Amino acid sequence: MNKPFVYGVSVGSEHFVGRKAEIEKLSSYMRYGVNTILISPRRIGKTSLVKRVAGMIANEHIRVVHLDIFSCRSEYDFYNALAEAVLKQTASKLDEWKQYAQDFLSRLVPRISFSPEPNQDFSISLGITPQTYKPEEILELPELIAKKNNYHIVVCIDEFQQIGEFPDSMSIQKRIRTVWQHQQNVSYCLYGSKKHMMGALFQQRSNPFYKFGTTMYLDVIPTKEWIPYLCGRYEQEGKWLRAELAERLCSMVENHSSYVQQLAFYTLINTKGKETTETDLQAGYTDLLNENTPLFMEKTERLTTYQMNFLRAVIHDIHKDFGTAAIRTTYNLGASSNVARIREALLEKEIIDITPDGIFIADPILRAWLIKTI
Repeated sequence: MNKPFVYGVSVGSEHFVGRKAEIEKLSSYMRYGVNTILISPRRIGKTSLVKRVAGMIANEHIRVVHLDIFSCRSEYDFYNALAEAVLKQTASKLDEWKQYAQDFLSRLVPRISFSPEPNQDFSISLGITPQTYKPEEILELPELIAKKNNYHIVVCIDEFQQIGEFPDSMSIQKRIRTVWQHQQNVSYCLYGSKKHMMGALFQQRSNPFYKFGTTMYLDVIPTKEWIPYLCGRYEQEGKWLRAELAERLCSMVENHSSYVQQLAFYTLINTKGKETTETDLQAGYTDLLNENTPLFMEKTERLTTYQMNFLRAVIHDIHKDFGTAAIRTTYNLGASSNVARIREALLEKEIIDITPDGIFIADPILRAWLIKTI
């Protein structure tokens, strides 16, 4: 099925928009074996960018391994995920994978399962534990495979901020950094959906991953790059979206990639005539808010009264000077020391973002929902 717009998942080439400069930069880093950290707000398209570049550079001299560690909750969860991804994605067939396992993880008896579908791949489960392997043995696996085959491996790890949530996280980070920093045939591209946590991992001097690699900051895709894509997709569906309305669509969601795709889709299905109108766009925007309401309710229902009061101040265009008596009194924020705790809690929850211009709601649709709700 040919979807007119894609959101909530990484996009392929048909729906990939812009990022020419970022593609050139990231592809150079990967080709030359430079460790790279991607940091950006949510819903900007980090995963899509990484997959796009990986598809461009992968060849007989460079192998790219992808893994998402969002579900990992402990150190050995991570080692299992890493080893399984490296073994499976560097092998071109099952027999080759078995040989790697025998050469580098000979003490394991892996479980292999096959899909009943003839075109589907196999899956593996290693069951690595502290009793079977030391962390260093697993962390060295990509380097050993790359050296054996005389190629370079780029390991791309999504949701890398989960490392910071593991029990005894600092010790784990030190172990990983100690091994990875000496590898000559492997480089890493690390990214995640929580900007604040990723920043803390890689930008605080006290953390082991400080200056582990080059940091790339992704901003939103400019409107001028969205307009041809949006108008073209509507045309394929037999509809007409004026450039001026496409520009307004982007501005309503502040060019956040996933929201642009989602709003474009809802507006399309609300378009009954040949030409998309402002009324159709507003109907699509209402659908977008309604679709995200359950998520936003869950996100805010556990916030304290003080935290909700702080958000109320932000949506009323208070972005600085929260410690002043007037603002604390007007919005019932408590003492100055309490304001600092509120700010840190909301920042950790990725609800607010702190910029040189002040404090803002990080998610534009959450901000619109809060304006409507509180």
